[in-house]
Amino acid sequence: MPGPGRPQPRRGAAGGAPYLPRLARRCHPGRAENVAGSKHGSEGSSLADICCPEYLPRGVRPPTRGDCLSDVEVAHVNRKFFALVGAGALAVSLAACGDDEPGGGNGGSGGEGGETGVPWTLGTTDTVTALDPAGSYDLGSSTLEYNLYQTLVTVPAKSNEIVGDAATECVYDDPQTLTCTLNEGLKFSNGNDLTSSDVKYSFERSIKVQDPNGAAIYLLGSITDTAEDGTVTLNPDAIETPDDTTVIFHLDQPDTTFQYVLTYPGAGAIVDEETFPADEKLADEDVVGSGPYKLSQYESGVQATLEANEEYTGENTALAPTVFIKYFSEASALKLAAEAGEVDVAWRSLSPTDIADLEGNDDVTVATGEGAEIRYWVWKVDSQVGKQAAVRQAAAQVFDREAIAENAYDGTVDPLYSIVPPGYAGQVDAFQEKYGEPDPEAAAQILEDAGIDTPVQLTVGWTPTHYGPATEDEANEVERQLEESGLFEVDLKSTEWEQYQTIYKEGAYDLFILGWFPDYPDADTYLSPFVVDGGFFQNGYKSEQANQLVEAEQGSEDPAAREEAFGQLQQLVAEDVPFIPSWVGKNIGVYGPGMEGVEDTLDPSFIFRFWLVSKSS
Repeated sequence: MPGPGRPQPRRGAAGGAPYLPRLARRCHPGRAENVAGSKHGSEGSSLADICCPEYLPRGVRPPTRGDCLSDVEVAHVNRKFFALVGAGALAVSLAACGDDEPGGGNGGSGGEGGETGVPWTLGTTDTVTALDPAGSYDLGSSTLEYNLYQTLVTVPAKSNEIVGDAATECVYDDPQTLTCTLNEGLKFSNGNDLTSSDVKYSFERSIKVQDPNGAAIYLLGSITDTAEDGTVTLNPDAIETPDDTTVIFHLDQPDTTFQYVLTYPGAGAIVDEETFPADEKLADEDVVGSGPYKLSQYESGVQATLEANEEYTGENTALAPTVFIKYFSEASALKLAAEAGEVDVAWRSLSPTDIADLEGNDDVTVATGEGAEIRYWVWKVDSQVGKQAAVRQAAAQVFDREAIAENAYDGTVDPLYSIVPPGYAGQVDAFQEKYGEPDPEAAAQILEDAGIDTPVQLTVGWTPTHYGPATEDEANEVERQLEESGLFEVDLKSTEWEQYQTIYKEGAYDLFILGWFPDYPDADTYLSPFVVDGGFFQNGYKSEQANQLVEAEQGSEDPAAREEAFGQLQQLVAEDVPFIPSWVGKNIGVYGPGMEGVEDTLDPSFIFRFWLVSKSS
């Protein structure tokens, strides 16, 4: 994902007094200096600049050279993913994939009942958009947010069952009313009480902030309204809090998927109303949550330090006292760090060649879990070129997924013939049924019948870091396929993620690549965020039929009826081609000696649950 999943989005503005961040303390070799709320370190700063004893949480050992890499370049993040349950739930065998107990095998978690082991380090090339849930809808951000915040409900690893998190349970009184009851005695990591007032405030501010890179304006369609100018507002009386432990959601339409949305921190994370400003994002280093871990240090693109939250009273108690997250700009550097033991876990994104090399290294374990990560190419349907359905269909007719999987990814991913991956109830290989094998002659006929001259000029966009090093190979392969058909002339352009996620919405490209991770185990998570009113990527696609089918499947409690709607949606997408699915991949992690619990968290949700992982001394 970049990371959405729902109808009725967009942006707006909100007034209010400016928020003044607290003074942050940054540690440098031999000295410490106060910096006024800076979100980023100075250009060229290294982990050595911040990894010093004065900066660490109380009781945590100073990092060794193995803990602190120097000269790690800035990297920014995005993604998506998450898991849930309900009608039309994920059909793959999740519940049977592992031991339900925290101490189960496969590098099992290391026990129950509080902190065990020593600090450990995760390395990743993912980038973080924001640690304030109101401003993020991507994998890199939510990886930390799942560990820092609570949501009302959640989904355990390798399960498709919704269980309580901050709430004991959330129950539908009717298809338009969901009542959640909070656990008693909840507190944020700063010691403030967590009550229903904080829950309501969290939803209100996430809508008021109106961040186009946030998830709330895309996912909370059942309690919001979208104006013609795209401004999203919370429906009056959408959230009721009759007492400190009760939250009642009044939906504007029947929606059996709303409970799923509550599990994703970008839409459902609970924040402290005494800490987070009402109408703008909080600085990354200042965020406060009530999850198993709390943030003790953050340097954008360099390192985050998470410390076990002593105020946490839930079921997911942290097993390690401290987790360091190191950000790498290159997969090759992450691989070297894993080989040298400078990171204990390498997760996202190593190249296929790196993974193959590490599989031959006896000092590390390469673990593969079930995955539902996808790549797909989005048409700007309201561009001069993309608005022509025949152009989109002709490109789909020459698109060779098997060549992409083999030539760009060494066969480590599988071809994807629908935006919904195999294993989900209601999935159909709609593009394969519609277009069959790649066929330039059939594509030429499509264009000829529409009276379109060839070659068609296409501007094609991709981003070099965010989705890993093989993205360039995929972009080059797509360019080759389109041009060798003789029907297209491609201008291939790349932009780093931070800018890319803005300019693709503005029409910089006719066709551009994105990734997606599921918000929950239901086909809706791959459909409603993509086809309703231009989708989260704002590509200009409008289909009343698609809107009606999404409304029908979300409002139905009949699995057969929902599967029928899912199938019709996928067939419609194959006909209209607002995007072209490319491939589906696994969830791969590499870990070193002494690590337990890593394989317990590698599931299709792509949630890395730090609380399951420990390292022996």
